[in-house]
Amino acid sequence: MSINDLSINHSPIEKAQVVMSVKPIRRFCARLVLAVTTWLCLSVSQLALADSWQHERGSISFDSPPQRVVALNWAATEALALLGVTPVGVADLEYYKVWVQDPALPEGVANVGSRSAPSLEAISELAPDLIVTSGQLAPAYEQLAAIAPTYVISVYDEGTQPYQQARTMLTTLAQMLDRESRAEAVLADIDTTLADNRARLEAAGLTDRPVAIVGFMDDRHVRINTPNGLLQAGIEGLGLTNAWQREGNFWGFSLVGLEELAPLQQARLVAISPTPPGLKDQLAGSPFWKHLPMVRQNQVYQIDPVWTFGGVHSVRRLANTLTEQLLSGGSDNVR
Repeated sequence: MSINDLSINHSPIEKAQVVMSVKPIRRFCARLVLAVTTWLCLSVSQLALADSWQHERGSISFDSPPQRVVALNWAATEALALLGVTPVGVADLEYYKVWVQDPALPEGVANVGSRSAPSLEAISELAPDLIVTSGQLAPAYEQLAAIAPTYVISVYDEGTQPYQQARTMLTTLAQMLDRESRAEAVLADIDTTLADNRARLEAAGLTDRPVAIVGFMDDRHVRINTPNGLLQAGIEGLGLTNAWQREGNFWGFSLVGLEELAPLQQARLVAISPTPPGLKDQLAGSPFWKHLPMVRQNQVYQIDPVWTFGGVHSVRRLANTLTEQLLSGGSDNVR
């Protein structure tokens, strides 16, 4: 019975009894509404804190930014360093110092085995709260995910555009690690670096010839960087043209003999360090080498190490080191 149901024939005492019976019900309903509202707010808050990201093998979520990160390839290692995050563990740490070098890693980073076969035991001992890897380690994904949340992104794979994929990796890791402003600054700096160096090369009249960027395997064979590779973004950003127009493997290179460079009549040959021991003397004694057009025209350049299978920083490093070498002039041999 509600108050409205009371007829004028009920006594004041009866009316008061009904009102008193309704008040507890109203108080109970109010408390129930308050409890439900509080629960919903807490649930929404928890969902907001547990951000989630999709990747090649599913999704991962965190209640707070990870603090202990293991990187199982050098593109991921580079991305973390750019974000100001020192990984607790890196695969092939010693070789990173030779082939990548920049960004440098501080002392105290642990080596967790090779990039192709990392040590699960070494990774587990570091107690990471995030592991970053690529699809190349797909067979080990379940074992890695059992140790810590594992983010899988392949910068290099069939159908991918390495530079764009590397940017995606950087920005996604920045979101996970609460470093988004840092990522924005890194990408803006790369764009500025490319534009500034392009202006320098154009002012010096050095964008007139295409460039063939190679890594020497021995005195007769090179890995030549192809248009589908990471470094293409740097070549184009500098206002240059890739002298090698054929597509390569998904890593962005083709293995060719030096004889295949002979048709590149107007190209500048850019060799990436390090080169095999004794290469300079071997080439100096090679009649074939001496007849290559870029050798006869003193258009051979050697640049500091640039990891051609890296991330966005490799493009910035290429822009800086290639610009400086082109401005310094070429020669007829590697250093």
